[in-house]
Amino acid sequence: MISSTDISNCKQWDHAYLWHPFTQMREWLAEDPLVIERAEGNYLFDSQGNRYFDGVSSLWCNVHGHARPEIVEAIQQQAGKLDHSTMLGLTNVPATVLAKRLIELAPKGLRRVFYSDSGATAVEIALKMAFEYWKLCGDTQRTTFVSLEGSYHGDTIGAMSVGYSEAFHSRYRELLFPALRINPPHVFRYYKKEAPETALALALDEAARILSENRKRLAGLIVEPLMQGAAGMWNHPIEYLQGLHRICKDNGILFIADEVAVGFGRTGTIFACEQAAISPDLMCLGKGISGGVLPLAATLASEEIFEAFLGDYSEYKTFFHGHTYTGNPIACAASIASLDIFVTDNVMNRMKVLIKEIHEIVDGIRQLPHVADVRQWGLMVGIELAQDAASRRPYPADRRMGKQVILEARKRGIILRPLGDVVVLMPPLSTTLDELNHLVAVVQETIQAVTGS
Repeated sequence: MISSTDISNCKQWDHAYLWHPFTQMREWLAEDPLVIERAEGNYLFDSQGNRYFDGVSSLWCNVHGHARPEIVEAIQQQAGKLDHSTMLGLTNVPATVLAKRLIELAPKGLRRVFYSDSGATAVEIALKMAFEYWKLCGDTQRTTFVSLEGSYHGDTIGAMSVGYSEAFHSRYRELLFPALRINPPHVFRYYKKEAPETALALALDEAARILSENRKRLAGLIVEPLMQGAAGMWNHPIEYLQGLHRICKDNGILFIADEVAVGFGRTGTIFACEQAAISPDLMCLGKGISGGVLPLAATLASEEIFEAFLGDYSEYKTFFHGHTYTGNPIACAASIASLDIFVTDNVMNRMKVLIKEIHEIVDGIRQLPHVADVRQWGLMVGIELAQDAASRRPYPADRRMGKQVILEARKRGIILRPLGDVVVLMPPLSTTLDELNHLVAVVQETIQAVTGS
């Protein structure tokens, strides 16, 4: 049990023993850490009792608010019945029930669920499935993947290879396998200042050329539908997603949808692919799959891909991949409860109102002199700060403008997490209209205070 002594010593022990992700620890060790002690609904509470609105859904995963009684009860009941059992040679009820529920919700054509425990592992599994699928089909030349320039798909080796970020991954370059890149529309729109329609046409022309020229060696294309998350919150139109899917089908290339960040309602539908009316060959899920409560991920595959792995034991067609906590019953029970809440709370209808509201109220932020761009899809928003917005000249990295904004927002009771100088807003789907308006107003006020505008 956690004691009052543990809480009082938390900051000291953090600095003495912990290593935080995506954190320059020299800076961290010089700072006074914010200790989150509990959470309720859409709010986090620190060890001093201060309340903060969870403006990024605890890294984009919390869906229905914290400590939802239905999810808590499902976890408690399942923990008292079966805490964990391997899926190697066995199965369990929650994992089976959840698989059925996911397939019923997924785009038509996806029929099989392979569990893991993080978005990166879901991507890694999809890449391995696609790679081996072609070998089992006798097409051994298809060994290369294509992804969007600047995309991010996680931090395992395969995920880094297809989602390469110079800032995050350059020191691992020698470990990574080569992948082809295509430029999404925002490269032409934002950096080359083309009109949105022209940017879309140029991006699709480039994709068609590169994929058709390399079709005999391409295993699959991986894309985050509608919104590239950690790459900088770059949105792209539905027509781009539809065009990429069509180009893949025309050239016999597997289409892999990374819905780890955009899935489970973030973009306005349960899965972002729904808005383009497309069905991927493989789909990666994570983050919100458990309501953002427990580590769980899944890779969904078509029956065609699944059947390629069927054979006699002596053929060794088995998909030799697995994790200790694959299909953990407690995590799956939490996920089932989360899916139930989508129905009981009529979440997707509520989302329509929230999305319309946020689309209108971020207009004020667009007008700020040091805001170069505002990207929004559903309840996902990226606000690009720049020293000169007109020329899109960024601030020097050492100014840490994004971090300054989130620290100022924290003083005003809002928790945010930037991507460099992109301020990210991604509140829980349970956010109220009043909370949404307050969030945007505080962020606008904070940006003005930090940039001096």
